[in-house]
Amino acid sequence: MQNTSHAVMAQRVEAKDSLDDFPTPPWATRALLEHIIERGGYTDTLTCLEPACGAGHMAKVLKEYFGEVGASDIHDYGYGDVADFTNGVYETGSWDWVITNPPFRLAEDFVLRSLNVARRGVAVLVRTVFIESIGRYERIFVPHPPTRVAQFTERVPMVKGRLDQKASTATGYAWVIWEKSCSQGTSMVWVPPCRKALERPDDYEIPAGRARQLKESPQPIKQRELLL
Repeated sequence: MQNTSHAVMAQRVEAKDSLDDFPTPPWATRALLEHIIERGGYTDTLTCLEPACGAGHMAKVLKEYFGEVGASDIHDYGYGDVADFTNGVYETGSWDWVITNPPFRLAEDFVLRSLNVARRGVAVLVRTVFIESIGRYERIFVPHPPTRVAQFTERVPMVKGRLDQKASTATGYAWVIWEKSCSQGTSMVWVPPCRKALERPDDYEIPAGRARQLKESPQPIKQRELLL
């Protein structure tokens, strides 16, 4: 019998060599930009880097707000450049913002590299349990305290390898944000219910190349949670 307890449903287990491809629903990116950071301050002079872009679902939304958006991923998903963000060469302060949904096992590395690359700020979309670890507390949150943790009040369903408008999840997500112009301590805020207002009909259209890739893939698509 399937164990559907919240504790089990909220787990996420990926192989160490997994590409960790869990596309971000576009409305969840818009929620950060509409309700949490900048708040109307976007201009065509601001730049943003998305270094774990996958098929471009987050980067395409960022282009709605920023004048220039760079997109890359260690794997070729048919969108953006192919580059290893954690081991690549990036100039200090070369982008205003770094905004991404990083591979969970590499999230710490992404944060530390992003803090060096970004002039203005960093925002990472992570499972809420990301803020619980003693190790991350000592390695990231003490030397580099975030300015805000923005917890989603609505669940953000993510499915391996594709967007799915009808997917559900028991996992909570939050944006963890570092704003370099802000000297205050870390504050906890909430992303208000906004999916209905920010979701668009064409958000879930699959590009032809990506649809073919999914059809030809020999691997079954799995839910983001481990179901036992």
